[in-house]
Amino acid sequence: MHTVVVGTSGVTASDVLAVARGGARVELSEEAVAALAAAREIVDALAAKPDPVYGVSTGFGALATRHISPELRAQLQRNIVRSHAAGMGPAVEREVVRALMFLRLKTVCSGHTGVRPEVARTMADLLNAGITPVVHEYGSLGCSGDLAPLSHCALALMGEGDAEGPDGVVRPAAELLAAHGIQPVELREKEGLALLNGTDGMLGMLVMALADLDTLYRSADVTAALSLEGLLGTDKVLAPELHAIRPHPGQAASAANMLAVLKGSGLTGHHQDDAPRVQDAYSVRCAPQVAGAGRDTMTHARLVADRELAAAVDNPVVLPDGRVESNGNFHGAPVAYVLDFLAIAAADLGSIAERRTDRLLDKNRSHGLPPFLADDAGVDSGLMIAQYTQAALVSELKRLAVPASADSIPSSAMQEDHVSMGWSAARKLRTAVDNLTRVIAIELYAATRAVELREGLTPAPASQAVIDAAREAGVQGPGPDRFLAPDLAAADAFVRDGRLLAAVEKVTGPLQ
Repeated sequence: MHTVVVGTSGVTASDVLAVARGGARVELSEEAVAALAAAREIVDALAAKPDPVYGVSTGFGALATRHISPELRAQLQRNIVRSHAAGMGPAVEREVVRALMFLRLKTVCSGHTGVRPEVARTMADLLNAGITPVVHEYGSLGCSGDLAPLSHCALALMGEGDAEGPDGVVRPAAELLAAHGIQPVELREKEGLALLNGTDGMLGMLVMALADLDTLYRSADVTAALSLEGLLGTDKVLAPELHAIRPHPGQAASAANMLAVLKGSGLTGHHQDDAPRVQDAYSVRCAPQVAGAGRDTMTHARLVADRELAAAVDNPVVLPDGRVESNGNFHGAPVAYVLDFLAIAAADLGSIAERRTDRLLDKNRSHGLPPFLADDAGVDSGLMIAQYTQAALVSELKRLAVPASADSIPSSAMQEDHVSMGWSAARKLRTAVDNLTRVIAIELYAATRAVELREGLTPAPASQAVIDAAREAGVQGPGPDRFLAPDLAAADAFVRDGRLLAAVEKVTGPLQ
């Protein structure tokens, strides 16, 4: 099994995916253990002094003015975890919780939190045992970090609350820890606070969304190319020299992908035949510009994610010179903004894909295709309601594009009076990515049928490879009406698990 070693300098997006989705084992580097021990010595020294230090010998948030006596500090750390584990709603996905736990461990291992090495080792032990604390949908405002979600994870470290075992069954955390020989941690000064203050949930969801969108944007280039073929469009607008004079990298990459898919097509170049037209519609002609803008948005989001993956997000933090200082680095604004940017881009990509699908189905705009791509229009409805479903998904994508980060709601008796709502931005982006996959799948379904209905014209080899692979995957071709939901589900799976890209890239080589 793959092993990810956590050091003091952060982790990579690949590390997050390996642990969250691939079940990779986690180990602490010797450097990390040494940094943990050194920072802990500083915290212990401060705890022994009479002067109050936030997080070490004081209360939290609006209660930070109270000095806590030594005999109550262990109770203080337990209490903050118990009281902050106040999430509600359905449990979030296992991969989200694993990313959350792993990224909190990343910050703990930086040596800036003052957590003891044994606490970090226990965090790694839970991940390696496949123990996943139950984290609820609601409870984070994305400021002071993802407090409630992280608290539910810290609660499991203490042997309290509920968790899901490697078998998928939810049990009391104490039972699962005992079954795997893991000793619950007894939290000491600052440790409870250090386990809760981070952007880890929203960051983990950003990393996973970027991985999924990378696949979806390349898939959308393929379905756009298939739609162009189905509509007998021109590929001249994809020429590199046209995109070089507007030098957006994403646009050039998208156009290059479409051109690669269309290489050798017998369906392009017919726009001057029976019903001459000077230009294709925007949804076809401007596909690289729209998809490219989304790709460039992803590039910016990756930059933010990489910076955050290298960060140590906690409050207070232990600095190399021995100071323990309060700060505002837990504010989720940088991550929240890009999560919202990606939801906007996803909505627009879904919107342009739906417009191409609608054009394929409309006999007045499809340049000779049968109405709704039906076998016997009137007796058969064809893909009429598949487009309804796609339109409903796009409408939902537009609602999900409304930014969460533009909102703020005060909390903690106005001490935390401006929050990021980054967790909410991340949750809605996950839904947006899920729905965008379905939108692209419906365009695939319509476009492959349209290409096959162009009798006497030969599609590009890459397009034919997609059609053949889709049919083998249970995505059926033209014919009389049938129960359509299973076909659409098969198309969704074909896009979602990467078989669409695999079929294309066997012919074209890797797409950009």
